Amino acid sequence: MSLAPSPAKFDLETETLIIGAGAAGLTAALAAREAGQEVLVLEADAVPAGSTSLSAGLIPAAGTRFQRAAGITDSAEAFAADIQAKAKGENDPALVQAMAQTAAQVVEWLADRHGLPFSVVENFDYPGHSQRRMHGLPTRAGRELVDSLRAAAEAAGVDIICNRRADRLYRADDRITGVRVRSPEGAETVGCQRLILACNGYGGNRDMVAQHMPDISRALWFGHDGNRGEAVIWANALGCETRHLGAYQGHGNVAHPHGVLITWAVIMEGGIQLNLQGLRFWNESQGYSEAARAVLAQPQGVAWTIFDTRIAAIARQFEDFKQAEAQGAIRVAGDAHSLALATGLPETALAETLAQTAQAAATGQPDMFGRRFPPQPLVAPYVAVKVTGALFHTQGGIVVDPATAQARLASGGVLANLYAVGGAACGVSGSGDSGYLSGNGLLAALSLGWLAGRHRPA
Repeated sequence: MSLAPSPAKFDLETETLIIGAGAAGLTAALAAREAGQEVLVLEADAVPAGSTSLSAGLIPAAGTRFQRAAGITDSAEAFAADIQAKAKGENDPALVQAMAQTAAQVVEWLADRHGLPFSVVENFDYPGHSQRRMHGLPTRAGRELVDSLRAAAEAAGVDIICNRRADRLYRADDRITGVRVRSPEGAETVGCQRLILACNGYGGNRDMVAQHMPDISRALWFGHDGNRGEAVIWANALGCETRHLGAYQGHGNVAHPHGVLITWAVIMEGGIQLNLQGLRFWNESQGYSEAARAVLAQPQGVAWTIFDTRIAAIARQFEDFKQAEAQGAIRVAGDAHSLALATGLPETALAETLAQTAQAAATGQPDMFGRRFPPQPLVAPYVAVKVTGALFHTQGGIVVDPATAQARLASGGVLANLYAVGGAACGVSGSGDSGYLSGNGLLAALSLGWLAGRHRPA
């Protein structure tokens, strides 16, 4: 992951070169192709997947026609306010506003221009969002999203070459001129007029994780192993500005040991998390990112997520939840006694906790952790899944121009033909884990990808 002077000649050349074929890179490719540019996407894996494929594939967007059809009134301003409230005002306001305003345009463009069948998740709320604004494809799975974007890119004439990992940037004066890539066959060079870094963050680089976010370094890594931090390493060598390198999205609801994501809908509809003593240990409604640290702090770094069959029916719209059921991660118990047997939790403590939760739901008052429960209490049959905390992806990265996604220089101005999108860029999740608002990762991927793809440097 080095820098070198520009060679006299490249093996091949293109106008817009994109490193990474996840949601960010493919969105950038579609936008650039629509703007009339020649586009080449390089992907390290054998098939495009990335962190997008490991997510639920949900994109937050405000003021879309999908929301209006569902009777939801929303605005970019309300969305921006929610983002900043979750991050306690730590974000660049201009970047927040740009993403909040762009997201709806991108979702509708992908639907109308490229046929992606989006719909709004209407039957539960995500923490921190004042409106229901999560847009997803039918399976509510990131695999479907990245596959659909890839198919759209191929149909639009975008060239995607896989099994190619960039390991060197070439530079002449104040411009990037190309990259070197390695494949099973050897190395080759690719020249470009502009370069878009869509290679995500550094969660797969354990040394960088330990350096920038030591409190999550022992967590299960649930992101893509290809996220090795090239964007930040290159940025430092180029004199680009980076920010919030300790920010990340965690998740405290990954089935253990199955390694399957359990949707946070089971919590937001009234579910709870118990440690091995059968006791609750935090306000679960704060969000799934900070849940990772909360769960890992418990004995053996695990917890039991408890809900009921009504909530399980809501969760079943997600492909991941159905996979968890198929793998035997989900346990159903007819009463509290059976639940104690199924989980191994102390029956007395478990029964007391369930009673306290039911009382909190009945009164509508904040409980000892400050949580307000939905009015419908948990009732038998109960459902349980053993979970642990995981690191999904990092949220810090290269500081970009909010209007164009061009990489900013630490000395001022931008590096005109270098762009950072998705996890390669500094996102809008503040400086840690608790600033992550649900969907911030794909928000940065699609909004910045669209802005970068459409732009032409002077």
